[in-house]
Amino acid sequence: MLNWKHARTVIQLPLLAIAALIVLDGFIGPSNAPDNFAGVLPWVHWRGFVVLALLVFGNLFCMGCPFMLVRRPAKRWLPARWNWPAWIPGKWLAIALLIVFFWSYEAFDLWASPWWTAWVAVGYFGAAFAVDGLFKGAAFCKHLCPIGQFHFVNSMASPFEVKVREYTTCQSCTTKDCIAGRHDPATGRLVQSGCELYLFQQRKAGNLDCTFCLDCIQACPHDNVGIIARNPLDEFRRDANRSGIGKLSERLDYALLALVLVFGSLLNAFGMVGPVFRFERWLAGVLGLESEPAVLALVFIAGLVVMPAGLVVCAGWTSHLLTRSTRPLLPLISRFSFGLVPLGFAMWVAHYGFHFFTGALTVVPVTQAFLLDIGIDLLGEPRRELAALLSQSMIDMIELIVLQLGLLATLAATYVISRDTFGRPRALRGALPWAVLALLIFIAANWLMAQPMEMRGTFLS
Repeated sequence: MLNWKHARTVIQLPLLAIAALIVLDGFIGPSNAPDNFAGVLPWVHWRGFVVLALLVFGNLFCMGCPFMLVRRPAKRWLPARWNWPAWIPGKWLAIALLIVFFWSYEAFDLWASPWWTAWVAVGYFGAAFAVDGLFKGAAFCKHLCPIGQFHFVNSMASPFEVKVREYTTCQSCTTKDCIAGRHDPATGRLVQSGCELYLFQQRKAGNLDCTFCLDCIQACPHDNVGIIARNPLDEFRRDANRSGIGKLSERLDYALLALVLVFGSLLNAFGMVGPVFRFERWLAGVLGLESEPAVLALVFIAGLVVMPAGLVVCAGWTSHLLTRSTRPLLPLISRFSFGLVPLGFAMWVAHYGFHFFTGALTVVPVTQAFLLDIGIDLLGEPRRELAALLSQSMIDMIELIVLQLGLLATLAATYVISRDTFGRPRALRGALPWAVLALLIFIAANWLMAQPMEMRGTFLS
């Protein structure tokens, strides 16, 4: 099925229909979020399915991303001949957009406004069309998309990877269609593009920047590329020179992106519990601020930039001291930062899983209300008592297990990185400070998930 030319389109079309439904109901439907598809599907169901898909499969939602359906007409109607500007390289703009998105979500209560949610979706389609219509390759996915960056980093903990089956086959391949694209031998016309994110399969390592778009799978004339099961710890074993990325120890932008998502998992949950409201009132009084967005901006800068930077510098410096390493400190910090990704991902799974399992059935009354609004009395009156899929005790148990597994995975990843960096005799000493940091994050995550949390997207909120 994955080798079929239209496989990705078949996956994208249902998600496009759902996106259209969200936009339509967001603009013309009820303004109350739990009554509206735009208030429920993106913030309860989609986020829940995303983390579950990443956990059991990989970057499935980038594969089925409906925003990429506009790329084909964009590249036909617009020039698409510019290279991405060298003065905004890598992930720096994407990091800024991700922080702005996290801040906007809380500052403007996007989850509570179907109208704004619809505009976000429309803006996404417009941005994807404009960027990929003007720039070569998949510039929007690689350099801009906040959702894509979430998937890229957290898929480092996924059990599947797009990779080569047999490297000996690649060594004998002369056409390199996986990156160059496959052409018709008779006409020379391009019939299947290669990887638009410029990940050459023979040198590709891991899931970073991979959208599971299937282009390399379909372009390979030897059927030598596939979605293959793997041990997620393989992501951390060697500081390999990754195609399209280079060495992670030399990519400060990727390390900062990982840290924003790790600490963002805590801050995103913190914005929904009681202590944050008391803290915001205290901070506003101390600083004399009356604007909630301004107060939240300070909280997000501290929580996503200042605090992560301080903690990882302390951990890196201590690790450097304990191992008496002569390696430069900054590449050391960059490399070890990725070891925290499994624990950060576990927090995202626990948090988004909480909202999904407590609100999954809300899609039933929303569908009933929507059909009644358009004059179709097919499913009866909305059953607004429907919400939770599992009992609260079961949800609590799942959260605890997921966070514990995330901690164990981070401890294993940190040890693997330390062993590769310092050698086996100094591996435990090098990993110890990062293990302490992971334990602090784990304790904070458990405390947050134990707090009463806003039940967004349901009538219990």
